[in-house]
Amino acid sequence: MRLGVYGGAFDPPHLGHLTAASDACDALGLDRLLWIPSAVHPLKPVRTAPELRLEMVRAAIQGDPRFAADDLELRRTGPSYTVDTLRALRQREPGAALFFVTGADNLADLPRWREPDQIARLATLAVMSRAGDQLSADPAFPAVPVPVTRVDLSSTEVRRRVAAGLSIRYLVPEAVREVIARERLYGGHSR
Repeated sequence: MRLGVYGGAFDPPHLGHLTAASDACDALGLDRLLWIPSAVHPLKPVRTAPELRLEMVRAAIQGDPRFAADDLELRRTGPSYTVDTLRALRQREPGAALFFVTGADNLADLPRWREPDQIARLATLAVMSRAGDQLSADPAFPAVPVPVTRVDLSSTEVRRRVAAGLSIRYLVPEAVREVIARERLYGGHSR
């Protein structure tokens, strides 16, 4: 089994995440891509409760059999370190070929992560890159480039639009927009 691991804050998940994930599945021939929201992101503050971010991930990926939401990091205490997640997945799925799917920007930061050498040993680094992105040629962290469709959208922009009372329709799946509206996330009213 070829198993992708796609982690992050997903605060909220948006169509850029979905497009990149779909492209990664196709490019890597993945049987399944696990979306794993971080419980406590070690490198940036996350304002939305992990359970709500997991609910939004589930809402975002419904209907695509290649995708599965995984609460692995939410069941652990302390910061959500990728190396711990990959170790747990290696134990849970011993026969799977693991692919850690991440963005080109994260590859440059990888030396600052906890046990980056172990991350590179536990899984193939699959780096999503858009036209014009330059991948690091660090031999310590060999990476498989994964071309993805450029979608200039970020979770920060979605949160900003909600806070300003602007529409986020067509930026997030409708089911995600409904969770944001129901929970009154991001200090505004999504339309």
